[in-house]
Amino acid sequence: MHRPYVLLSAAVSLDGYLDDTGPERLLLSGPADFDRVDEVRAGVDAILVGAGTIRADNPRLLVNSPERRAARIREGRPAYPLKVAVSGSGDLDPAARFWHTGGEKVLYTTDRGAGRARALGLAADVVPLGPELDWRRLLEHLGTVRGVRRLMVEGGGLIHTQLITQGLADELQLVLAPLFVGDPDAPRLFGPGSYQGGRLRLVETRPLGDVVLMRYEPTAPGTGTAASAADHHWLALACALAAECPPSGTAFSVGAVVVAADGTELARGHSREGGDPVVHAEEAALARTDPADPRLAGATVYSSLEPCARRASRPVPCARLILDAGVRRVVTAWREPDTFVAGADGSGVLRDGGATVVVLPEYEERAKAPNRHLTGG
Repeated sequence: MHRPYVLLSAAVSLDGYLDDTGPERLLLSGPADFDRVDEVRAGVDAILVGAGTIRADNPRLLVNSPERRAARIREGRPAYPLKVAVSGSGDLDPAARFWHTGGEKVLYTTDRGAGRARALGLAADVVPLGPELDWRRLLEHLGTVRGVRRLMVEGGGLIHTQLITQGLADELQLVLAPLFVGDPDAPRLFGPGSYQGGRLRLVETRPLGDVVLMRYEPTAPGTGTAASAADHHWLALACALAAECPPSGTAFSVGAVVVAADGTELARGHSREGGDPVVHAEEAALARTDPADPRLAGATVYSSLEPCARRASRPVPCARLILDAGVRRVVTAWREPDTFVAGADGSGVLRDGGATVVVLPEYEERAKAPNRHLTGG
């Protein structure tokens, strides 16, 4: 699935509320953060909100800075990002400011909701997703049909919860405001749900007046064939490791990372590291793990190139090393070409051994980059 990078953006009180229950919107941020949000909006292809946010806040969701709009136009982009609404019922006020400011708008809804939205005359492209809202279909449509590569999600709490629990959020930008709400009837950022285990990775903290911005990335791998946002992060790291390999005219440059189910990195490696001219990336990474570590059974191996099924340099190929280690999930970017081994099918070996193999072809070019001299591509 070619989906956009999904960035969740929210401001909360110290006790985790998005708003209070008063008639006016509770302003949690200040001028410095409002300007930062405007900068983030200017850098994305689309901004998404749920129906509840449109009804409660009547937002415009614009890039307010003329200079930032002008910069977008110079880059060949529209002045405003695409505005995306999500509503299962399609029952939205056609007079809301969302529909009458900025550039293009699209509404994602259900089959039944599409009929209602069209009857209301909403000023948007209406896209039905089936009998129920399907976030993976929505993101795929945004990526493949609308060309959205970076998506900012501004609420509300239900939308954020669904994207986090389904493993579809690549980044959380959370602003913490120095006040308390304390009203159990007020809306909270996250609700109950089946959240992935493990800790998120803190990638930035920044004071902005009296509020603090915290940026987090998820770390927990997906399960089965469904790719999570963290799968994309870890595979991108494997591709970056491939670029660190000493060059070779007789072997591919590959990077690999072994990650436990809770998002803990267990080991990493790359081809020909440590002066060993024939060591493979997965082999190097697994050599750093404890064979008795119970986390290996639930771990995922990320490899920029499909693990090998046959090799001349060592008696055991990497696909078999992975299975022997007890790992039963592999995420890769690129199927091994016939450059050195005809009919290579490491994925077949892994599947025959009971492992799940997930291929994310959007990372193939990154995986190929340090191997151009071998493939000629």
